[in-house]
This record gives sequence, C-alpha cells and structure tokens, in this order.
Amino acid sequence: MEEPCGAGAAAPLRGDAEEPKQGSVLFLGGNEVKSCAVVKYSSAPPQAAFARLQEKTDLKLPPANWLRESAKLGPAGTTILGNSKKSKPFSSFGMAYDFIDSVGNDVDVVSDSENIKKLLKIPYSKSHVSMAVHRIGRTLLLDELDIQELFMRSSQTGDWTWLKEFYQRLIDQKWQRKKKSKEHWYQKAILSKFLYYSINGDGAAQPVPSTSKQHQEGPVAGESDEAGRASWPAPFEMPSSLSEDPGASNQGLKNDFVRNILWTFEDIHMLVGSNMPIFGGGRYPAVSLRLRDNNKPINVLTGIDYWLDNLICNVPELVMCFHVNGIVQKYEMIKTEDIPNLENSNFSTKVIKDIAQNILSFLKSNCTKEGHTYWLFKASGSDIVKLYDLTTLCEETEDKYQNPFTMPVAILLYKVACNMMLKKNQNKKHYGTIRTLLLNCLKLLDNGRHPQIIASANYMLSELFQLDEPKKEDSADFPINGNSDESYSEEEEEMPDSDENGSYSNSSDPPDDNKAVAIIKSVGELSVPEKYKSVHRIRPSCAFPVCHGTEERCRLVLNHVLEGLKSVDSSVKKEGDLPAADPSTPIPLKYEDESTSGGPESLEKQMALFLDKMGSFQKGKHSSQSGMIPGSWQYKMKLQLILKSSRAYYVLSDAAMILQKYGRALRYIKLALQCHDTYCCLCGSMLPEVLLFLCQCLTLCGDIQLMLAQNANNRAAYLEEYNYQTKEDQEILHSLHRESRCQVFAWATDLSTDLEYQLSVSCKCYEAAYEILLFSNLKSQNPEQHIQVLKRMGNIRNEIGVFYMNQAAAVQTERVVSKNVSTTEQQLWKKSFSCFEEGIQNFESIDDATNAALLLCNTGRLMRICAQAHCAAEGDFKREFSPEEALYYNKAIDYYLKALRSLGKRDVHPAVWDSVNWELSTTYFTMATLQQDYAPLSRKAQEQIEKEVSEAMMKSLKYCDVDTVSERQPLCQYRAATIHHRLASMYHSCLRNQVGDEHLRKQHRVLADLHYSKAVRLFQLLRDAPCEFLRVQLERVAFAEFQMASQNSSAGKLKTLSGALDIMTKTKGAFQLIRKELVAETEQISKDKSPAESVSVNDSSAGLNKEEVLKLLGIFESRMSFLLLQSIKLLTSSKKKIGGSSEEEAALRTNKQVYSLLLRATANKGLSPLERTELLLSLLEQLAPSGEGSPGTQ
Repeated sequence: MEEPCGAGAAAPLRGDAEEPKQGSVLFLGGNEVKSCAVVKYSSAPPQAAFARLQEKTDLKLPPANWLRESAKLGPAGTTILGNSKKSKPFSSFGMAYDFIDSVGNDVDVVSDSENIKKLLKIPYSKSHVSMAVHRIGRTLLLDELDIQELFMRSSQTGDWTWLKEFYQRLIDQKWQRKKKSKEHWYQKAILSKFLYYSINGDGAAQPVPSTSKQHQEGPVAGESDEAGRASWPAPFEMPSSLSEDPGASNQGLKNDFVRNILWTFEDIHMLVGSNMPIFGGGRYPAVSLRLRDNNKPINVLTGIDYWLDNLICNVPELVMCFHVNGIVQKYEMIKTEDIPNLENSNFSTKVIKDIAQNILSFLKSNCTKEGHTYWLFKASGSDIVKLYDLTTLCEETEDKYQNPFTMPVAILLYKVACNMMLKKNQNKKHYGTIRTLLLNCLKLLDNGRHPQIIASANYMLSELFQLDEPKKEDSADFPINGNSDESYSEEEEEMPDSDENGSYSNSSDPPDDNKAVAIIKSVGELSVPEKYKSVHRIRPSCAFPVCHGTEERCRLVLNHVLEGLKSVDSSVKKEGDLPAADPSTPIPLKYEDESTSGGPESLEKQMALFLDKMGSFQKGKHSSQSGMIPGSWQYKMKLQLILKSSRAYYVLSDAAMILQKYGRALRYIKLALQCHDTYCCLCGSMLPEVLLFLCQCLTLCGDIQLMLAQNANNRAAYLEEYNYQTKEDQEILHSLHRESRCQVFAWATDLSTDLEYQLSVSCKCYEAAYEILLFSNLKSQNPEQHIQVLKRMGNIRNEIGVFYMNQAAAVQTERVVSKNVSTTEQQLWKKSFSCFEEGIQNFESIDDATNAALLLCNTGRLMRICAQAHCAAEGDFKREFSPEEALYYNKAIDYYLKALRSLGKRDVHPAVWDSVNWELSTTYFTMATLQQDYAPLSRKAQEQIEKEVSEAMMKSLKYCDVDTVSERQPLCQYRAATIHHRLASMYHSCLRNQVGDEHLRKQHRVLADLHYSKAVRLFQLLRDAPCEFLRVQLERVAFAEFQMASQNSSAGKLKTLSGALDIMTKTKGAFQLIRKELVAETEQISKDKSPAESVSVNDSSAGLNKEEVLKLLGIFESRMSFLLLQSIKLLTSSKKKIGGSSEEEAALRTNKQVYSLLLRATANKGLSPLERTELLLSLLEQLAPSGEGSPGTQ
C-alpha cells in the first residue's frame, strides 16, 4: 500500500511485501527544507523492533544467526543487513524499467541513493567521482562508472581500449583505486554482526565462541574485493532472450534494491533505490541503526550521509550505538532534523539544497542528447568536475557497441516510448516526444542484431501519424513547434555564457581538455545558490514533422513501414525462399486492353473465385510463402505493418481521388488491396475492423473505376499515372511478394480501355463490398457503411442502365432500311431495364426516395425509346400510331407516376419533382401529338381519337407548371401554348368537317376560341416565339373567315371582318420582334462577311427561321389583302344603302389606302423580308386604332 505525499503517481507494485511510509515535510534546525518520500516498492517485511544490546556485548564474536536467512527478514534479509553497499553499474536502468511511467516525464533523476549522496557531498569530499549519465526525456539516469574495473576488463578482453587511452591521456594518471585496508574489513564485519545481534524476538542472537581469528578479521563472506565487484556485461553480448523479447530483463539490469522511493527534495523529483536497514521502536514507527567508534568523532561527511539516508527513507530518528574496540558502550537517540547540528558535523541544509539544484541544472543543461552516455568525472583530491560525451568519443574511435550502455539505453528509450504510446490518445502533444525517443532508440540499434525492436519502433513511428482522422487544416494536425511534452517544455531563449551563471566553456583550460562537454572549475561553486541555474534550456532534438498535406503524411508512414518490413524480412530464415527478386526492378502493374479482357462474363468468374477465397479466410486457412511461423514476432509484426501500409495507400488513393488524379488513385488502391491480399494470406482469422476496411477499399476502388469510365477522354494521362512507381512502393511490394502473389484483387484494379468493362468492374467492387458486409455480419454493426455501399450500387446500376439505353438509342438511329426492331436492340433494352430495376431495389431498401424516383424516371425514358423504336419506317405513307407505341408510352407514364408517388410531394426534392413532372408532361404531349398527326383511323373512329388526344393534351397541361419561376418556366409556357394551339386547331378542324349536331358544333366553336385565346396569351409572354404567335393569329383569322362564310347579314359579316382585322393589328408586336432579329442579322453580315465568324449571330436572331418568316409573310399579306377587300366591299354597299356613319367612312378611307399600298407592295417582287416586314408594320400602324397594337394587348 502506497501512501503518497501530495499527488504522487502510483506505480505498479513489484514484489510481495510493502512497507508503508508517510511522506512529510521536515523542519530542520530553523532552515526549512522540503522533503517528501513515498515508498513505491519494498521487499522488506514489516519493521521489527531492534534489540537493545547489553553494555559490554562483544561485537567481535559472531551471533548464532549471522548471515543466515530469517523469517522476520524475508528474502531481502541479507541485503537489508548491509552485506553489500556496492552499486551495480546498471542499477538505475533496473528501476527505470520497473517504473516506466515516471521516466521521461515527472522524475528528474533515477539513481541509487549512494550515488545521490556522493554527488551532494562533492564540495565536502576529496574522493573521486565517476558516474555515467543518460538522458531519457527530462529524466537523468545516474550510475556509478567504475573506471578501474573497466580497465581490468579491457586488459583481459581488449574492449574499452579507446577509453583507457583517453583516460591515461587526459585524466590524472597517478590516481589508482586504493586497496581496502584490514581496518575497513574489520569495521564492515562488526557492523554486520551488530545488525544481526539487533534483530529482536525469538531466536535472538547469542554470541558463539570463535575458533578462527582470521574469520573475524578477514573480509565478510561474500565481501571479497572480487565478489563486491559488479559483473559488467560484455560490450555487446546481449542474451538471446532480449533480442526475442524486448521486454525481457537483461542480466545486470534487475532492480535489486530493497526499496524504491519517490523522493522529492525541494523541487527535485528523484526515484531512488535504497538498501538501508530500518527498524521499529522508540517514539517513532521507524529508526535507522548506526554503529560508531566512540574514539572517532562524527565528521561532516558522515553527518550528511546519515541525514540524507533518513530523509530518503523518511526515517524520523537515528539510533546510534557507540563501541570501543567492538565492545558496546551506550546508545543515543537523535532526531533526523537535529543531525545537521551535531558537534563536529555541522552543515547547512540550505547549502545541500543549493548543491542539489546546481548539480541537476549543470547536468540537465549539458546532457542534452538522448541515447548518449555522458561521463561525470572528478579526480581524487581535485576541485574540477568534468563532463564528457562518451558516445561521441567512442564513435570517433570504435563502433558504438563498444559502449556497454548502448543496449540498456536503447531498450529504455523504447520502453518509455511504448508506455507513452499506450496513453497517446490522451494528449497528442506527446507525439513529438515519442517520435524523438524512438528515433534516438533506432540510432543506437543495429538491424542485424535487433530486428524486432527496430521493426516495432518503426511501426510505432508509423502509428504516430493519424491516417483515419477526418481531414482538418493540415497544419493543425499536430502542434507546429515540435509538439513537445513536458520533457521539452523548458524552452526559453538561450542566454550568452557568463561567469555569473557558471561557465560551461573550457577556453581557459589546457588544450588537452577540449574533449570535455562542460567543466565545473571549482567544486566550491556548487554551494553558491543558483550558481548553475540552467539558462541553457533543453530543446527537442527532433520536433514532430509538420506535414503539408495528406500525401506527405502517408509517405512518412510508408517510409517507417518499409524500414519495419525490411527488419522483419531480414530476420526470417531464407531457406526455400522465392527466387531472388531485385527490389529496384519495378513490378509491372498489368495494363488491361479490351482485346485481352474477357468482359463482364470473365469478371463474374473472378468475382466468384474472390468470394470463395474470402470465405476460406473466414475458415482460418492461411499460408506464408517465406516460411514465417504463425505466432512468431515476425508474423505478428508483419501483419501490423502490412495493415498500416494498406491504410496509408487507401488514404493516398482517397486524396488522389479528390484531386481527380484517377490513374494515381487506382495505382494506390491497387497497392492497398495488394497489401490486404498479403494480410489475408498470412492471417488466420479476419478481424471485423479489417473486413470493414476491406469494404472501404473496394468501395473506393469502385468509385475510381466509375470516374475513369466517366472521364475516358483523359485516358492517356491516367495510364501514365497508373504505371508510375516509386522505389519505396516497389520495395514494399517486394516484401509483400515474399508472402503472396498479390493477385486476388487483380480483377478490381486493372486499368481497362473498355467503358462497359470499367462500369462492370465498378459494379462488381460494390457488390463484393456488399457481400463481405453480409457474410461477416457487419451490416447491423456498421449501418452507415451498409447504406453507402447500397447507394453506390444503386448509382452504378443506374450508370450501366443509362449506358445500355444510350447504346440502344444509337442502334435505333442507325437503323434506316429495316422496319423491324433488331435483337441487339432488344438485348440492350433488357440489360438496361434489369440494371434500372436492381438499382431501384437498392435505393428502396435504404428508403432513398429521391434516387429511386430518378431511376424510375430513367426507366420511363427507356420505355419511350422502346416506343420510338416501334414506329413504322419514315417512307411509309400509311403511317399510323401503333398499339406497341401506345403500350410503351403508357408504361413510361406508369413509371413517371411511380416516381411521383415515390417522392410524395414537391418539398422532398423540388428539382427532381419538377423534372419528373416535365418528363410526364412530355410523354403525354408526345403521345397526343403522334395520335393527332398519325391518327390510327384504321383501328379507331375519328371522335374516339379526338377524345383521346384531348385527354392526353389536358393531362400534359396538368403536369406542365407554367406559374413556378424557374429555368424551365419558358419551356413550360411554350409547351402549354403549343398544346392550346394544337387543341384549338383540332376543334377548328372538327368544326370545318362536322355536319349536323348544332350543339356539338357550338361546343367546338367555343373550345376552339378559348384555346386560341389561351395560346395567344402564352405566346405573347415569350419574347422568342414571334412566328408561332403569327401562325396562331393567322389561324384565328382563318377561323373568323370560316365563321363569316356561314353568316348572312352584312352587319354580322362586317363585325366578324372588323374582329379579324383587329386580330391582324395585334400582330404588330410579333413583327417588331421579327424586324429586330432581321436587322441584327443584316448588321452582322455587313460587319464581317466571313462565314466562319458570322456563325455567332446575335442571340436574338439565333432561333429565327427565314423560310418560316417568308411563308408567314406571304400568308399574312394575302389574308390581309382579302380581309381589306371584303371590308371595303361591305362598307361601300352599306354606305350606299343607308349612308354610313362618319366612323365607317373613316374606316373605309383607311382600308382603301392600306389596301392600295399593300397591292403595290405585293406587286413588287424585289422587296427583302426586312422591307416587307417594315411595310406591314407601317400598314398595321395605320389600321390600328389609337392605343392598340402593342404586344401586351389582345
């Protein structure tokens, strides 16, 4: 159970026993120094009270329990009782591995408590200091570096010769480690016996007579100089277990401390290992026990030692046992806060705090490179402390693996990165740090020796780049400036060096010292408060790259994936491997020509094979060509890397698709599917998310094939994009080909030149995606993907249906001689109809009413094409509207009505609603027109035909919206005007041909008049239909003439004539439009006589039909001439009979004048259409009473 002081982060427990400690703030001799200790792990049993030894107890005699295991002490007994205080060279790494959460983030230092004490005593001690320093994020790892031991090893093995030479050249050559004296071993022996005596309770120690003085005075068992020396691993002989499992502990990298403590000293957070024996008893729950020679006073170094030990282990009291020549004299209890004030051992706790802060600042400012081994060295008796970068020195002479710290550092960098990766989703600002850790780890590793860690690190690097996120501003993907986490957050401007801040330069030192990274010129400087306050802030050595776009991000991912794949492949045994392939030789991306592709039929076979294979993947069949063992790390890692590359290629393909680079998009999706194929070959069972991703790949592939089909004119450019390959892609493909042939998806990713084949492939891609969703039960879990696939299936079936429909229409236009419908046409109709029907089902299954309506509309159009195909040949003079035509037009009408029902109301989709209405109106209008123009009189009576025509025309009017303002409004108005004109003409014709039933005649007369007037009103709204307006008006005149013929009274005839002339005067607006267009045309021709440039005639005259104008002018002149003549005759006879009124006289005069001018004009055959139009306009002006004749009146 851990009792943190403040917010101490909980770490995983190690071992079974736990020693509860309460962190506290201690007040020491008036100077407050904040200290808080939290035991993170303890292998010691609960503290036993110490046995107070009787006076005169002889410690030279060994107790009965000496060096024996005890139930009270537990497995850590011998360590607790201080058998060895020798620090192991990799002790900090053992702790760091166990408390990986703390490393790189919230802990400043990880070390053995002995090393911490040694550093804090530097200004007080003449002893030498030799330590290895490593940086991991913002954490420093400190380990003792026993130079003498290295040199002894060097003389035996030849390793480290470079360091030995460097040391002898630069460092005090006279310094040798002193051999431990007999006195030293004697003191260690009696301390060990004292601690064993002090174990209280049953089986308390009793002295036993000793037969051998040698045993008492010689080194304690296991304490010989040889045994005390920690074993150094060979420079690079790491156990095979490590290369197989990066998580395995290496020999010498174990956490051997009895306690691991998170110690906060002022603002410095340290993870410290301690083996100090702690007992219960006294006024406090814990005390430390010390043995002192009564004849030797406590010095400052010993006092600092005791004080720091108690602070680190959070022990509030010290029990001192004094002896003379091994005979116990007395005990003394000292509070921890009183230790700095002991006689002969006075020291300032504030100074110790300043030393700690200065040393940490000095190291943090200068040990800046992760993965490098720094050496902090102070020679015995020297005041100068130097810091060297051993990694740089090593690389100058021998390879990096001569440094025994290389491997542990690499493993730790990797582990810290792994740990941060587990929390990567919590905060993306850590990404820069994780990337730095991994890149520094990779720099230290050799591919031949550590393929697993290299592959794993590269995979993690690729994982840092998010591929599946929704697209944002590219620069916002990651923080711009390195996305440093706390480990690199101490970023300030670099200040110039100054003596005031502590000098890191060595300009005044002898030239031999230029190898040092930094130097403390005098240990006294460490006691000056904030002397080394770090202004040289740590900057991230590798900021997270800012990716300027999706492609760059994916390329970085693929680069790491490739490195990972190379590592995996290099570690797989190559027996019975594939024939050697050169990764620099491009693997051809097969180009499909329509001559070689078997068309949609062969596609069906390939699809069946593909789905069969997908089924076998589900059953767990798999095989690797390269001989990878399923379950091995290579197997697992390659699967992950392949899947990552597949995702990267998918994202690249999607990005190319957005840029409309469809050839490039197809190449990338081909690579994505080839990766997926290899994954399938290796993987025993497909995870749902992998199958879902395959669906997305196939869906995108279908989209690309459809786009290629729709943009066939750029085929050459797309082909060039498709065949281009980067070296990276070739190498990844080479790695894939070690496992599979990568041909399962070839049917989907070939670039064909055949439009029908491309559309079929697109459809098959969607169908395959749909099948996967079905058989893997992903449909219900991913409704959105299911809807997307069905929507695309509906769309592609519409595209294919339209393709076949257009082909049928083209065949129809080419058919001239034969009257019968060809089998080719019928086959095309069937294919088209089948596609539309399936598409409608797709859309209806996802309640997509709008798209279903559009497909129903297209089916209607297909029915109209079928109807047109059944009309008789043009040369047949007996042409009649056939029953087949009627059948297909009625089918078309049914489909359009279904489309309207599907939509329900206009609000659902106004544009589609209006379009369906227009098509429905057109169908009714076409059918009515054909019945009217080619009346099936051989089958039906005239009256029946007229009734059907009238009904069809009225239905056409019903669906023709003339009131809604839209782009189609003029078309609707023109259509409605034409319908009214046709109906009026029909009733007019009936009236002419009908004899007998007066009531029916009257009805026809009224209807003809009504439809003529409606047609006129609508044509007047249109500014571009003057000819149509003229024709209607002329028909109205003819209608008036027909009525006049049946009249008997002069007054009646005169009235009808006057009405007919009035109709003529109202055509003035139409003639003005005609004149305007003729003038524009004349000006255009006169401006430039070149026919090539006179094509772009003014828009107003673009629709003018010259022949039509001339014909209408001729009819108009003759009808006007006839009406004027009849009017003159009637007015003259009326005048003779009864004497006409002044109005009639004026009308007679005008009519005579106009008639005379008209006769002269018609006699002159040389007048141009423009001149004739202008003459008629002037004549109409004379005829029109004031205020009439403008286009808006009727």
